[in-house]
Amino acid sequence: MAPAHAPHAAAAECDAIIDRRRARFLATLVRAGAVLIVVAASFSYVGLFDPRRLAEGVPSIVKLVTEGLPPDFTNARSWLKPLMDTFAMSIAGTALAVGLSFPLALLAARATTPHPVVYQLARAVLNGLRSVPELIMGILFVAAVGFGALPGVLALGLHSVGMVGKFFAEAIEHITPEPVEAVRASGASRPQVIMHGILPQVLPQMADVTIYRWEYNFRASTVMGMVGAGGIGFELMGSLRIMEYREVSALLLVILVMVTFVDSLGSVLRKHFK
Repeated sequence: MAPAHAPHAAAAECDAIIDRRRARFLATLVRAGAVLIVVAASFSYVGLFDPRRLAEGVPSIVKLVTEGLPPDFTNARSWLKPLMDTFAMSIAGTALAVGLSFPLALLAARATTPHPVVYQLARAVLNGLRSVPELIMGILFVAAVGFGALPGVLALGLHSVGMVGKFFAEAIEHITPEPVEAVRASGASRPQVIMHGILPQVLPQMADVTIYRWEYNFRASTVMGMVGAGGIGFELMGSLRIMEYREVSALLLVILVMVTFVDSLGSVLRKHFK
């Protein structure tokens, strides 16, 4: 027979579980309330809750939408090369980012960095590159090397190093140490340890991050064109300047189709690398 106090102990344990769940629920409500208060305060600060400004802006938005309909695809053939330039710009920028990110990630990961000072310096470089928006980099590189796809590639690549390198470094820091120790024990050199002990563990995560960044870079490359870095964004900016809103809406639809294509291709590539 079970002890007489067993039902009381089970009831007390159930009450304790209920109290813990209630406390977690209340803590979640408090956090959610705090987040909502901060968001509401931010919206109020930037004037988003100004009814008069919103009411005055609605007719202008409706006018812009009506002026952009129906989309005008008359010059669609001339958009093919800029579109391919944008596509190539995103690929080249991502390739540049990956090529620079991997060695920086090795220096910025505690498992592979040669010295704590080198670790801090590498992290500082990644933070610095990540903190400068690609739009600002694009303007600077256009001023430095002139118009065309090259400044767009440099801006996308260097800005992406900050984020891609950080993700690569985090993946390296979370590797399983046993395979690395086994490769070291066999007398392998440092490059061999990286090649055979570290890279096989992080390659799937790196491929995933690379594909995601390529998808982002394609969308960002359209903005690069608007500051003179070529591509379909340059065509979009030109149509906006002469107020050809029907052509603008057509260009936006073309960009939407290409973004959807790139996202679908990225999904296929991610399944292949899993």
